Amino acid sequence: MRLPIVQIDAFATKPFEGNPAAVMPLAAWLEDDVLQAIAAENNLSETAFLVPDESGASDFELRWFTPAAEVALCGHATLASGHFVLSSDPARDRVTFATRQAGQLAVERDGVGYALSLPAWRPSAKPLPEIVAALGVTAIETLWHDKGYALVIVADEAAVRAAKPDGRALKALGPFVHIVAARGDETDIVSRVFTDFFDIPEDPVTGSAHAVMVPYWAERIGRDSFTAFQASARGGHLTCRLDGEQVVLGGACVTVIEGTFFL
Repeated sequence: MRLPIVQIDAFATKPFEGNPAAVMPLAAWLEDDVLQAIAAENNLSETAFLVPDESGASDFELRWFTPAAEVALCGHATLASGHFVLSSDPARDRVTFATRQAGQLAVERDGVGYALSLPAWRPSAKPLPEIVAALGVTAIETLWHDKGYALVIVADEAAVRAAKPDGRALKALGPFVHIVAARGDETDIVSRVFTDFFDIPEDPVTGSAHAVMVPYWAERIGRDSFTAFQASARGGHLTCRLDGEQVVLGGACVTVIEGTFFL
């Protein structure tokens, strides 16, 4: 079996920035263990699989796999999937995706980049002492979302950059996404994201983490639109907007590899 595969740097303006994702369009779903094996073989933070939505409710069905597990939501691989579809059809301005745990998502053209619509996952205050200890930070506020997202607010950007997490301890806590965030120096907010359970010690740029952060920061900053930077080694810039129960993230994509996967 020959399957097309594209590797795309999402939330990037040039190669080697942002977060790489593999996008694989399929005619029909393969078995879950095969999808998982393909994602492990790709060894990227996410592989996105697209199948035409025969129900007509959306353009495509979309699922995301890390090298270790399927996830409920992945923003950067959704943006990459939107780029794949829209760059293949210049006459098209918008594409919608039906997902299994995050509802319908959309990507549309926005200037030289794209706007990605995600659900607004509003976190609630909750003590997270084990997570804070494993992250190796001093928290000024901790919040939680039931999809498995821990949001740990620290004093400033320097504290975000100085975080030295214990990956084994984080992995042992369960299938969670651990976010360290603060007001930024050159952008409104800055963050880092650690997902050791999914075999991704530090995710380069995490759209789903911003689905959690944007509702929180919109209230703290006092406006619905602001800028963000994820301070990983690759780094990535995003624009953020809270639109009711939707978070709209802006960013560009760059295709870096096109090829064939032999199965």
